[in-house]
Amino acid sequence: MSNPTAAMIVIGDEILSGRTRDSNMHHLAGQLTEAGIDLEEVRMIGDKRGTIIAAVQAMSAAYDYVFTSGGIGPTHDDITADCIAAAFGVPIDVRDDARVVLAEHYAKSGTELNAARLRMARIPDGAELIDNPVSAAPGFKLENVHVMAGVPSVFTAMVASVLPTLTGGAPLISKTLRIERGEGDIAGPLGELAEAFPLLSMGSYPFQKDGKYGAHIVIRGNDTDQIDRALSQLEAAFS
Repeated sequence: MSNPTAAMIVIGDEILSGRTRDSNMHHLAGQLTEAGIDLEEVRMIGDKRGTIIAAVQAMSAAYDYVFTSGGIGPTHDDITADCIAAAFGVPIDVRDDARVVLAEHYAKSGTELNAARLRMARIPDGAELIDNPVSAAPGFKLENVHVMAGVPSVFTAMVASVLPTLTGGAPLISKTLRIERGEGDIAGPLGELAEAFPLLSMGSYPFQKDGKYGAHIVIRGNDTDQIDRALSQLEAAFS
């Protein structure tokens, strides 16, 4: 039986402009791999309502799980929550349980829960809150879409909250063989090996060091025995 599938939508003009480097995809990919959930697509999009809605609708229909990061803060360009509501055709407003979480958090620091901060309590109807132990403002889950913050420390904490609720599969195993030959020499035997082991994923990642060419061959799959057999055959071909 195949593993559940997942996709991620990274939202923010600052990502596309190069001002901010995204690290959330890397973290999520590693966590999902360990959980046996195959991350199959990642889209990076700007803060544009139509683009966000279209991406959410398409990816929600295509994958078992969808994760978003970015655009759920207190400023005018934080429009993700509204777009998620629009994508599923449900109303959105300040919700009492989210308001309570924020009120308690800001009361502890003597900070006013003003209109801007209260925007972070706007949750689409029918959504479940995602805990945020770092800065309190919750994410939420609507249908199969998990909506989380873009700040890496908060995103990481939200992923930790979400993972126990997901149904995973067989964790992906990855092993690497270093071959000090150019990819032109490796390509033929590697292609034959890929045909012989169709359930495994094989990638070639070239390098150059001290004037010599080589490649790291990475073989991934759910069956350790098959991976070891494939590596042994490849190693024998270049011994």
